[in-house]
Amino acid sequence: MSASMPDLTVPIGSVTLRNPVIPASGTFAASYGRVYDLGRLGGLVPKTLMPGYRPGHPPNRLTETGGGLLNAVGIPSDGVEAFLDETLPAYKGWGTPLIVSISADTAAGFAELVRTLEGQGVDAIELNLSCPNLEEGGRSFALDTAMTAEVVAACRDTALPLWAKLSPNAEDVAAIASAAVEAGADALIVANTLTGIAFRRDGRPALANVTGGLSGTPLKPVNLRCTYQVAQALPKVPVIGCGGIATLQDALDYMAAGASAVAVGSATFTRPLAMIHLIDAIATHCTTKGIAARDLTRRA
Repeated sequence: MSASMPDLTVPIGSVTLRNPVIPASGTFAASYGRVYDLGRLGGLVPKTLMPGYRPGHPPNRLTETGGGLLNAVGIPSDGVEAFLDETLPAYKGWGTPLIVSISADTAAGFAELVRTLEGQGVDAIELNLSCPNLEEGGRSFALDTAMTAEVVAACRDTALPLWAKLSPNAEDVAAIASAAVEAGADALIVANTLTGIAFRRDGRPALANVTGGLSGTPLKPVNLRCTYQVAQALPKVPVIGCGGIATLQDALDYMAAGASAVAVGSATFTRPLAMIHLIDAIATHCTTKGIAARDLTRRA
């Protein structure tokens, strides 16, 4: 590592990120390539893919609240064929790992998507476990150890790395994480949004779906706690922190909690170059300290 060019690469299992900053699923599009070189990111994460066409929730889908963002977008998707023909090609050729986020209503649906993505130039699969399991009454997979394990195990036949995205709404996030790893998850993304609600001045819900996922600055203390608990429980498993990350200090906090990398979401809505500025800040910090990016992570 030279004094002017610190080593920013970070291993997440068998996948080596260019640097420890990736987009949070659902907050990023290949169109950002018109603003900056997407090859500068640690990895690329398209919006979560669902098995078929899905319109998502009706408007209003977004509202600002308490310094953060509450959303009930509902994981809209154009389906597998459109993803393979139109979306996936736009993410290739940037020279950085491609992590495809998937979700489905059943464990079998997850597994079918994984099989479809094999041989498509994908470097890893993010299992977005926040979608309701329709076979179990609509409860989110990520809230239950058995359902989490069922999804991961159903997908484990693939040679592709599996990264399980957990939920801060779980009663015991470390137990959910352990179940995912025991079933075959290679890494953990901690975590998704926190369920919340907001009202308009007339007393009616601000979102058409009534409840939504809280992201941004207010989410950070919760997901930082989740990251710490998961990293303490599973010290040998790579963790990617997610939730309220916008600044160098935010990233360093997650790494102090045990994360090897961070996923940035809501910050890009107000500052499209947020991830690029964060990467530059990490590079400067590592140069000043004379360390590599992987040395920023503290694990038990």
